[in-house]
Parts: sequence; C-alpha cells; structure tokens
Amino acid sequence: MSSSLVVGVSGSPSDPSRTSTLVAATVDRLAAELPDAETVIVEIGPLLADLGAAVDREHMSDATRAALEAVEAADVLVVGSPAFRAAYSGAFKLFFDWIGQYDLVDTPVLLTATGGSDRHALLVEHQMRPLFGFFQSTTLPLAVFGNERDFDKRVGGYDIASIDLELRIDQAVRRALPIIRGGFVAAGVDEVRRPAEF
Repeated sequence: MSSSLVVGVSGSPSDPSRTSTLVAATVDRLAAELPDAETVIVEIGPLLADLGAAVDREHMSDATRAALEAVEAADVLVVGSPAFRAAYSGAFKLFFDWIGQYDLVDTPVLLTATGGSDRHALLVEHQMRPLFGFFQSTTLPLAVFGNERDFDKRVGGYDIASIDLELRIDQAVRRALPIIRGGFVAAGVDEVRRPAEF
C-alpha cells in the first residue's frame, strides 16, 4: 500500500475514556508501520443524539456524516468498545447500524475493547468479531483487551500504564501487518454481488 487511511472508532459514550485511549494508541502504532498513513479518530459519544434521532443521513449533521463516510472509506479500521452487560456498547452498535452493508467488505479490522476485569475479554470474540463478519470484513487475528489496571487516570483523560498492554498492542499490529500489506483491502464494493443478484 503506497498510502492508507487508518480510522479508529471508539464506541464509548464517556469522555474521558479508556477505550478512546486504547483505540488512539493502536491507531498510532499501526499508522507508524504504514507509509504515508493518514489517521482519523471517530468518537461516537458526541454523535449519539444525531445517530439516534435521524431518519436518514440527510438529516444528520455534517460531523456525523463525515464520521460515517470516514469509516466507509477506511483502508484499515481499529474499533473499540467498553464492555456493557457482557457485550459491546449500544452506542457502538447504533453507529455501525448506519454503515452501509457492503461498505466494509474485505476491510481489515483490528478489534479492541476495555472492561473492568479480564472476565470481559471474550466480548471481542463472541460479540465484536461476528458483527464484522456480517459486514464481510477481514477481522485481524489478534484483538487487544485492556482492563482498568492497564490505565492511569490523569486530568482530562487516561494514559496506558501497563507494559503488558503496550506489548499486546505491538503484537496485534505485527500480526496484522502481513494481512494488510497483502492487499486484502483490494476488493471494492462494486465487485461484491448483492443478494438480489443471486
């Protein structure tokens, strides 16, 4: 890939957010390995009123439409959600309900999540991976989970405080790179057969 758009999506309704910190750190680590990478971070929290009230995209704000379009245009996605009731957040699901069904086909997706304890870690496998299976995305081999102990709170946000979490991010990125560089993002939406064509 000569250049790439790496888009991070944080499904946390909170600000500040451990999930946003994890997503941003993973995007930065991934972008550092891709030449001329452009990065965009989408925070779903400020978009919730729009996402919940609009009947179509024409009735959304410019910021909400731009966020959806950035995700659909991404060469690589890094998505993250806090654990809510053993699943991803409702905010996360609401955002992806507005994404075109065929707009993420073959897009590499690196899954991340945060939770109060490691008991929530399987939400990436049992909840998030099937969601992106619906979109026919290429979910990358390793997901990254961070618990509360992996972060330090500071004024205005969080910092990653765990070398173990840093290493998990690094390992997930290293495992993802051969797939991303191998051209799995080459298939365009125009090449995808719709159900009406079957």
